[in-house]
Amino acid sequence: MYIVKKPFPHIVIDDFLIDGIAEELYSSIPIPKENNKSRDYIFAKNKFEISNIVDISDKFQTLYDGLISERFSKLISYITNEELFVDPKFHGGGLHLGGKDSFLDMHVDFNYHPSEPKWYRNVNLLLYLNKDWKPEYGGQLKLVDKRTKESILVDIPMNRLTIMSCRNYTLHGYDKINFPEDTYRTSIITYAYTIHDKPIERPRSTYWQTDNSPIKNLVGKLFLPLVSLKSKLFGSGTSNNYKDS
Repeated sequence: MYIVKKPFPHIVIDDFLIDGIAEELYSSIPIPKENNKSRDYIFAKNKFEISNIVDISDKFQTLYDGLISERFSKLISYITNEELFVDPKFHGGGLHLGGKDSFLDMHVDFNYHPSEPKWYRNVNLLLYLNKDWKPEYGGQLKLVDKRTKESILVDIPMNRLTIMSCRNYTLHGYDKINFPEDTYRTSIITYAYTIHDKPIERPRSTYWQTDNSPIKNLVGKLFLPLVSLKSKLFGSGTSNNYKDS
């Protein structure tokens, strides 16, 4: 059951896509270009993002159509016991690729959509496409409850969907990977929202927790006000760059 899972609500669904579809998606993924490189220069390494997945291939268009469909909204709403829908612009999401020595520091995500103030980010959806993945490659999804410090590692094999709660205590990330040469830690990320007429909590930006680096901790404290200022001045790059389908 999603709601009772530790360290915080989540669920893992294997063989999420029907036979062959995950392989077809995987085989159509392009080699990322330099302009696909993530802007997370401090809290991540060698990560690439392609936000507009519908441009990749017809199979990605079909996947996108399925994820934003009413049918899928009903499914994830039933699983989580929340009224959910997937952000059609995939703000902050899309195809994520981790290259050589990639990592992503532990963090808590933003809670309100930057351009839709009534949209509360309720859950994260992470579909993994790591062909022939082995535990020794690393990159497992690390989940930590910020309140209790309880933690688990979730494996990331081919065609596994992980649905996880998004709250101010749901820390997640992954340690430095050791994938074979010329392969990437591959996932399709999107977020599901609930509409509230009135805010249920104060808006927050992404919060980073780095226990082993005083410099990163200092930058992490400055990160929130800097992101807020950037968004007010320039808007959101990931959201602005996504093409309407």
